[in-house]
Amino acid sequence: MEPLASFTMPALIDRSVRLFGKHAALGFVGETALTYQDMKKQIEEVSGFLHDRGISPGDRVAILGENSPQWGIAYYAVTCMGAIIVPILPEFHASDIQHIIRHSGASALFVSERYFQKVEELEIKVFKTVVLLDTLSVIESNITRTSLRRILAEGGKGLSMIGAFVRRIAGVAPAVVKEDDICSIIYTSGTMGRSKGVMLTHRNVIWNADASAKIPPVTKKDRLLSILPLAHVYECTLGLVLPIMQGAVVWYLRKPPTPSVLLPALAEVKPTTMLTVPLIIEKIYKNRILPELEGKRVLRALCLLPGVRRAIIGVIGKKLRAMFGGHLTFFGIGGAALSPEVEKFLREAKFPYAIGYGLTETSPLIAGANAEHTRFRSTGPIVPGLEVKIDSPDPTTGEGEILVRGESIMKGYYHDEDATAAVLSADGWLQTGDLGYFDKDGYLYIKGRLKNVILGSSGENIYPETVEAVINRAPFVVESLVLKQGKHLVARVQLDYEKLDAEYARDHLSEPEIRKRIELLLEKLRKDVNHQVASFSRLHKMIEQTEPFEKTPTQKIKRFLYT
Repeated sequence: MEPLASFTMPALIDRSVRLFGKHAALGFVGETALTYQDMKKQIEEVSGFLHDRGISPGDRVAILGENSPQWGIAYYAVTCMGAIIVPILPEFHASDIQHIIRHSGASALFVSERYFQKVEELEIKVFKTVVLLDTLSVIESNITRTSLRRILAEGGKGLSMIGAFVRRIAGVAPAVVKEDDICSIIYTSGTMGRSKGVMLTHRNVIWNADASAKIPPVTKKDRLLSILPLAHVYECTLGLVLPIMQGAVVWYLRKPPTPSVLLPALAEVKPTTMLTVPLIIEKIYKNRILPELEGKRVLRALCLLPGVRRAIIGVIGKKLRAMFGGHLTFFGIGGAALSPEVEKFLREAKFPYAIGYGLTETSPLIAGANAEHTRFRSTGPIVPGLEVKIDSPDPTTGEGEILVRGESIMKGYYHDEDATAAVLSADGWLQTGDLGYFDKDGYLYIKGRLKNVILGSSGENIYPETVEAVINRAPFVVESLVLKQGKHLVARVQLDYEKLDAEYARDHLSEPEIRKRIELLLEKLRKDVNHQVASFSRLHKMIEQTEPFEKTPTQKIKRFLYT
């Protein structure tokens, strides 16, 4: 493939349209997709409209909405005209969203009807323009979500379509976009609290996509089904920028990816590539695969015989691949640690999974492998072209903080020089805050977050993620959180009440009897876990977590809320 003229969004779109013009690019499942030529036409119309409304290179434009072809159009329209896109994760609370819009100084807003209520308190007059993402139409005055719904139900009367409007205005000269210009500001919501605006340049994002192009080996023959939020850099770089760079097609769902929506979509799209977080495949394993393996006494006994187990897992693996459409060659898992038990099953089942490692600050991918070259518990080798080193490695284990340097490292945190200086050295090394080590072949292994490490009574390093993985194996556990309380280790455990309720209903237990049963269950779990972990990692107490844990967008527990 011919090289990019520059690592900028306009150069990327120009080359892709030239090479793949009539190929499908972006579409909703079950509907006709936009071709690359269609996509470029809409990008130019939206860019022209924004220019006419006074948006200039360097201005910030916020986008809040579910995944859709229009989300991709808005992203490329803003970045191709030299403005800065500010993707906002829809899961954020309304107050956080409004803070991001104010902090970034956004001049314009793209918002979908589904999330309009989260910005209703902001007067539209503070923006140069507001665009309804669902239809790429203009919201001209302050309206409520209720009135917006009514307008849409009436066929959109009172909303001006951008396309029709732009055709009436003069053409706009292409913006001069440079590789080091800021492309996006992405506000993170990490496990340690305060949200920061990560500034990524055009070169950061496109270099990372280009360097990652063989990790999922995406070509124009590939089909992606997008189920993670595009406002997260993981899905945006690897699930939007990379496939458009390579000529692939990306399909979106009109509804949230519940099983009743996702399974028919998988059957129709037959994706070759998917990006996910551990929670998705772990739920499938617990709810569908584990009951099949352990539900029947005979099958459970047969699984103790290695040869028979391989055959049984092989059959289940074929069913799993068929469930995902039967054509998967790359099932990328990132954003959090995958359960060792689930990874072991995926390896035995020959499911084409691969685990990647990265950060918003690194655009994102730091390490990864394609499905043929994975190693158990490893995130794979370093992305070619990046430098990674282990800071002050432990002489025995080789573990230390992971430092990264290279072309995809952020420019810094928006309006926060102190936070930038705290993690980014003058010579370009980024402190990831993650602990890891390399094996002899250069494969990276992640041990956990540096700030999460608990110091044992005799100075031992206790990695709570390791203990949590053991707890989470229990079939009646949804999630857990290990922390230090005084001098002791304790675990907060969220139970699968649906599963327990079904069991207790069969036994006709009273409420006091149920409470007693749960206490005994947690105590037995504590003892079982303590038999499986190092002596210094043993738990003093299990605490029932009756409400779901507060999560980050990549489904990691916000630890700072519980410690």
